[in-house]
Amino acid sequence: MDRVTKEAQVSELKDKLGRVTSIVLADYRGLDVPTVTGLRDEFRKVQCEYKVFKNTLVKLAIKGTKLEGMSKFLEGPTAMILSYESPSAPAKVAAKFAKDQEKFVLKGGFFEGVLDAKGVEGLATMPGKDELRAKLLATFQAPATDLVRTLSAGAQNFMYLLSAKERAADTTK
Repeated sequence: MDRVTKEAQVSELKDKLGRVTSIVLADYRGLDVPTVTGLRDEFRKVQCEYKVFKNTLVKLAIKGTKLEGMSKFLEGPTAMILSYESPSAPAKVAAKFAKDQEKFVLKGGFFEGVLDAKGVEGLATMPGKDELRAKLLATFQAPATDLVRTLSAGAQNFMYLLSAKERAADTTK
């Protein structure tokens, strides 16, 4: 590979790394092509990108950035899984795959700081974007729901009282 091509790849990689929300690094040594292709498809389903770059080019791209601490994981065959949207999505897919395939080993990653393999597994247990949105919406709706329930309780209790009185009157006849 000539110098111009390497510089272009480093520039492209810097651009990608500047936009990511999280990165997972994994050793894929020993996996066959159909397995890796299936894994790539799984990552695409959750809007993640599975790429293999030369470690030296990645080290050049992350030099002097907040990602520089990841360089300690860039030894041997390393796959990078990049997510531009959900921080936990690549970690969830990678951790699940690592449990199923012993040859796929999590090395580390990045999410608001450098993570080791245990950190990536911890990131995988975090709720996803949709789950967090649902919880937030439920939190916003709870006071309104409680207010409506409280306002209707008086009228509802009055109706129960009238119904009980009516039944009591019917049984005394």
